[in-house]
Amino acid sequence: MAERSTAKRARRTKAEQRAESLEQILDAAEYLFAKKGLYGVTLRDVAERVGIHTTLLHYYFRDKTHLFEEVFARRAPVTSGRRMKALEEYEKAMGDKVTVEGALHAFLDTDLDLYYEGGELWMNSATFCARVSNTPEGARLMDEHFDPVVLKLVSVLKKALPDYSDEDIFWGYHFVTGALMNTLARTGRIDRLSSGLCHSDDFPAVKKRMARFMAAGFLALKEEKKKTK
Repeated sequence: MAERSTAKRARRTKAEQRAESLEQILDAAEYLFAKKGLYGVTLRDVAERVGIHTTLLHYYFRDKTHLFEEVFARRAPVTSGRRMKALEEYEKAMGDKVTVEGALHAFLDTDLDLYYEGGELWMNSATFCARVSNTPEGARLMDEHFDPVVLKLVSVLKKALPDYSDEDIFWGYHFVTGALMNTLARTGRIDRLSSGLCHSDDFPAVKKRMARFMAAGFLALKEEKKKTK
């Protein structure tokens, strides 16, 4: 009996060790992909950052593309799931009284909080998403993991703007996601331009302003229509 218990503890320990090794590999790969993209990183680079032999990476992952996809898939369900829940709860609470700014707060603030409150690893994930979102391989994964929550946001925006065209709403989303990705990239450019007045990793400052700013942009599209009539 004692031997069986010891064996079970050993098996659990091995499973825990494997899970820990996987997390270390994914963390290292996420950091490197965020800095250099898919094609600027080798499996050797990842192995050296973790402090393991490259052959161990091949044990867990078929190739670099597989590792890249697993890095993306690890956190994407968390971010999309939280935002989907926030949008559903907002829509349920507001009914027909949803607003553009309210919908954008649910979509943007939830994500900004997750990255900022998650610490360095989640901030690395934010940079990773921003970098790869404008690449063919990243766009494919964005489609796969984030289309449902994006289309949910669009549906709430349509409810808030019933007399807007789908075209205007989708362009509005395009501008929103562009600003979000630029924020998540944390390039430091705003720090230099503002002489330190603003900081690219100050997500609370972004959260305080972005939804309101973007909502005004949506509403300005209608004003522009009035002028052209």
